[in-house]
Amino acid sequence: MSDPTTLLTQIDALIDNVERDSHAILARWEPWDIRPDFKASAENLAAYLALRRHDLRELQRALMPLGLSSLGRLESRVMPALRAVRHALAVLAGDQDEGAVTAATFFEGEERLETRAQALFGAVHHNRLAAMMVTCPSEAAEEPDFFAHLNERGIEALRINCAHDTPERWAAMITNARSAQTDERPPFAIFMDLAGPKLRTGEIRARGKTTRLHDGDLIAVVAPDAIETKVPATPWGKVDFTIACTLPEAIAAARAGERLLIDDGRIACTILDADGATLIARVDRTRAKGMKPKPEKGINLPDTDLSIPALTPADREALPFVAAHADGIDYSFVQTAEDVATLQAELAHLRPDDWNTIALVLKIETARAVQHLPDIIVRAAARQPIAVMIARGDLAIEIGFARLAEMQEEILWIAEAAQVPVIWATQVMEHLVKEGMPNRGELTDAAMAARAECVMLNKGPFLLEALDWLDVLLARMEDHVHKKTPQLRRLRSWG
Repeated sequence: MSDPTTLLTQIDALIDNVERDSHAILARWEPWDIRPDFKASAENLAAYLALRRHDLRELQRALMPLGLSSLGRLESRVMPALRAVRHALAVLAGDQDEGAVTAATFFEGEERLETRAQALFGAVHHNRLAAMMVTCPSEAAEEPDFFAHLNERGIEALRINCAHDTPERWAAMITNARSAQTDERPPFAIFMDLAGPKLRTGEIRARGKTTRLHDGDLIAVVAPDAIETKVPATPWGKVDFTIACTLPEAIAAARAGERLLIDDGRIACTILDADGATLIARVDRTRAKGMKPKPEKGINLPDTDLSIPALTPADREALPFVAAHADGIDYSFVQTAEDVATLQAELAHLRPDDWNTIALVLKIETARAVQHLPDIIVRAAARQPIAVMIARGDLAIEIGFARLAEMQEEILWIAEAAQVPVIWATQVMEHLVKEGMPNRGELTDAAMAARAECVMLNKGPFLLEALDWLDVLLARMEDHVHKKTPQLRRLRSWG
């Protein structure tokens, strides 16, 4: 029932609960010495987490007939939104109230987010609100024209993948990018991507003349130095393939009953036995005609507690160059607040005077990272500028394709509540980038990307054409929706 007096009592109780629970959340974060510039954002995130412990659907529906906010778009302004609704209910109920929320207070979080996005990516192209980021291909080290084409299109940011090439070639890319700068456009923001620990297949040994894996087949996963060791018959039958895993620590962490996914989930298995050195797994699902396992394919263990350091020896080797040249660092496989603290300590050692001016992009690509996302954000943003990258490739494998769409939304909400920018990444307009023609699904996906502060495209032969399409698409969608808020622009299709 939409009775203002009853609803006022409910809102007061909700505000009290949110304030109490958010204080407890903030107390957990206090030891991280949150910088003053992020304090209000941490408070808003804590309030949002406290609010979302409640099921608000009945309250939302009761507010709507009174013409009041349904609280469905309050991510960046939790307490101002609750207090604005409380004030309106108090007026309707003829109750005393401390006064209306000012417009400046109401939109303060939204403006804070916009300011941070511009600081990270630079002033965006005049046609759109979202920045665009491009992954540099290896050839960009020898082809200055590549960056001139990007500059003509108003691209704001570049990503250099440190899993490929060498510091010499990274330096050449940066030099070429800087030389493409013109007076009309600010310099590219340069983000360098630390590779992180990569779980991949190594050498592969087949039993007899077996060439393909089928449903029901058995595989053994071993450390690279054990690939030649013959795996004895198991209680479930003979092993059809022995596959080396590039990270033996993952083998040691896995347990029977957990899932094992290979090659972007194309080979889905259940682990039957795990003794710390060898995994025996049964293939539950693959292509109907079977599939040949290959080296250098990704391995995912979505149910396994992989307490593997996010910062690898290779990352530490690359870090002096990255810290000296990058505007931002993409942190792969970050899963906990402790991972953040490890990288920040390394940066403080390399650049003691100004390390916290380097932006940190938190790549969310595992189920564990999603679970710890609020803590990861606060631990990072407590000390330096940050953004969140939704790395949808590995994330889809980790949490399942059915949950990916839902989880994209939740990550967007959490980041907006923390008032930090989001980069929408992985397979954006991929068919167009690689084949020269978009499909319908990826156009819809790219339209959804307009709710992020930055959209990233990977390399491909038709990248420039894809950038042209994306520029128009983002500009058109931003006329209709900002974050979760519809923009009621005049419709012309039915004039």
